[in-house]
Amino acid sequence: MIRERQLSTLNGGFVLLVLLAATALATWWLIIGIRAESPFDAIGGGLALTLLLFMLAGLFVVNPNEAQVVQLFGNYVGTVKSPGLRWANPFYSKKKLSLRVRNFESGHLKVNDLEGNPIEIAAVVVWRVVETAEAVFEVDDYEHYVKVQSESALRNLATSYAYDAHDDHTRSLRGHTNDVAEHLKREIQERLNKAGVEVIEARISHLAYAPEIAAAMLQRQQAGAIIAARQRIVEGAVGMVEMALAMLSKKEIVTLDEERKAAMVSNLLVVLCGERGAQPIVNTGTIYQ
Repeated sequence: MIRERQLSTLNGGFVLLVLLAATALATWWLIIGIRAESPFDAIGGGLALTLLLFMLAGLFVVNPNEAQVVQLFGNYVGTVKSPGLRWANPFYSKKKLSLRVRNFESGHLKVNDLEGNPIEIAAVVVWRVVETAEAVFEVDDYEHYVKVQSESALRNLATSYAYDAHDDHTRSLRGHTNDVAEHLKREIQERLNKAGVEVIEARISHLAYAPEIAAAMLQRQQAGAIIAARQRIVEGAVGMVEMALAMLSKKEIVTLDEERKAAMVSNLLVVLCGERGAQPIVNTGTIYQ
């Protein structure tokens, strides 16, 4: 595996001034040789001018958050990351590479979750290049590689979780977004290590049941929500009935036998658990009539 190494280059501004001054002298030498009809001076001035113009080809610019991967006749020489005008061997070939933070949003993928339900899922991946040599030489096209491997990791993630959990102990795509995002980031990073890419963040941007089962799953979710709500209501109602009986007994407001307690519990549960408002009936006799 080719690892990144820094390449030392000269300050381009200083080299440019030196080359311009030398070019002026070479031009003057050439003109003097032509006027004096001296072949030696004319040829020497021409060769010097040609060499200096060739040396100017070694100047290149490195922008902030950018790198230049340098090669010499196919061999990797090093990477230049120092911003500004730089100068290096004119025979070097250079490939520009952005080190800026970039993001990529996958398309809506149709996959099956852990329970076999078809779902649609998409993710946003925030990434950047940290190893320029690996990004250029280890993979053919690192940007395309990031997209393909991110979608592959997303597909694998979707098959590891259920869309929705039926209890609080099971992790799901919809109910545990932070855990799922961390899992997705870790899996994408493992796939992109060989491309010199660092994954900064990965999160699900779209999650839904496939259209063909969306209506049925909505009814299932509604039924589950109703059952959970009823369970909570019943738990609260039983607690309130228990508290009411305890307070009546403690304060000795009224003494109820077991039959009257059962009737009171029944009435309170009907009132507390019913979907409609209770219709009160005023009893003008005793509690036994």
